[in-house]
Amino acid sequence: MTLKRRKKVFSVILMFIMMAGVMMPAFPCPAWAPLSGSGEAHARDVLPDSAAPVSFADLAEKLGPAVVNISTTKVIKTGARRLPGGETPFDRFFGSDEFFRRFFDDLPERELKQRSLGSGFIISSDGYIFTNNHVVEKADKIRVKLSSGKEYDAEVKGRDSNTDIALIKIKADRVLPVVTLGNSDKLRVGEWVFAIGNPFGLDHTVTAGIISAKGRVIGAGPYDNFLQTDASINPGNSGGPLFNMAGEVVGINTAIVAQGQGIGFAIPINMAREILEDLKTSGRVTRGWLGITVQDITEEISANLKLKNSQGALVSQVLEGEPGDKAGMKAGDIIIGIDGKPVTSTKDLLKIVAALKVGKKVQVRTLRDGREMTLSAVIGERKDAREIAAKEPVHQQLGMTVQEVTPEIARNLGRKVQGGVIITRIRPGSAADDAGLKIQDIILQINRARIRTLKDYQNALSRGPENNTWLLLVQRGDSSFFVTLEKENGNPKPEQEEEQEPG
Repeated sequence: MTLKRRKKVFSVILMFIMMAGVMMPAFPCPAWAPLSGSGEAHARDVLPDSAAPVSFADLAEKLGPAVVNISTTKVIKTGARRLPGGETPFDRFFGSDEFFRRFFDDLPERELKQRSLGSGFIISSDGYIFTNNHVVEKADKIRVKLSSGKEYDAEVKGRDSNTDIALIKIKADRVLPVVTLGNSDKLRVGEWVFAIGNPFGLDHTVTAGIISAKGRVIGAGPYDNFLQTDASINPGNSGGPLFNMAGEVVGINTAIVAQGQGIGFAIPINMAREILEDLKTSGRVTRGWLGITVQDITEEISANLKLKNSQGALVSQVLEGEPGDKAGMKAGDIIIGIDGKPVTSTKDLLKIVAALKVGKKVQVRTLRDGREMTLSAVIGERKDAREIAAKEPVHQQLGMTVQEVTPEIARNLGRKVQGGVIITRIRPGSAADDAGLKIQDIILQINRARIRTLKDYQNALSRGPENNTWLLLVQRGDSSFFVTLEKENGNPKPEQEEEQEPG
């Protein structure tokens, strides 16, 4: 080969090597390839030892016998029942027509049976079973069917509507298979889980997916803290178990999003474990109580109060004679810690206080007027909120009409303390409307100034807003809360001519 030809071949080889070097970064590195001092985590370092499971078959076969089918029966009475005033439902349609009255007036009352299905899982060999409260609530008869086909009558041992958890029991003639309760706090988003239940009455159906999210609030109650999963959850799965890959129950399947696919919710098993003893011994759950109402701190409220951040729970009401009142708490206090645990939101506070034992003395860290202080409170027992009926009873500003709370109005509202102004009308699209205020709300404070009379209200508004907003403390029914109203630009719109009925 001539020198000239050798040079040409060498040039072609060199060009090929250079092109290969340029193109090489476009190809993925193998999983075992080391990184060149970048300091980034290698994919292999974050992958679990066992990646996606090859099969759920062994776990499903082992755990299936501890999952049960629950069927309930409710008896509903129908017929020509008399309504208040003595009329029957038929009177509203047919009036006093003798022809129809002859046929329908004295129909005998009938009993119809309403049946529903759900799931559950055995937590003790003597027959205790966890399920959802909504599965067994108001049921006249509960039947539990095991995977073997054997059926038993069950009785409710305890229910808690706030968390939608129920404990039922069967009397079996043999030792029953049980599940192992895991630790839902250790779950990670993306972790594999699977459900066993009875969707649409199809016994022992297995579905699999991952944990899509934790701490979901879906408006189901005061203690919303759901696990979200894309493992298929359908009607009939309610009350059934959600397992992790260790075969432990980490959740109780509870709810679905009807409009979506792959969106199901489960109650964390730790929540059920915390109330198990109460359900067993007393049939209900005893929760801690401070006798205060709280709300999250919005950016607007934070700016108005000149806070450094929006963390903590803002006290909007302190009930007279309750633990918070006895501890010296006041509306406007911001709780940032209780019993040694930090409080960043109302959700934190409710969860911590609910778990505290009645009678326990705790330290409550609060901010008041920018100064941190510690109060000592003795935990009471939580009470259910009472609904107080209000009655429509003037000053007009901020898009609302208000009236002084007279002794007669206070009496009609069931209020012991007179004072404040009551909203009687709200203009649609106004600042008051945008802030969510309603007729019969009572304004107690404006920019931290107490409102006792209509004159107090007028004086507070005449001083103008702070940072272009008014901070109002509002009482609604049996609770109170803070709300901010932005300053309206331009002239207010004229009032509507028609009367606005109280809500």
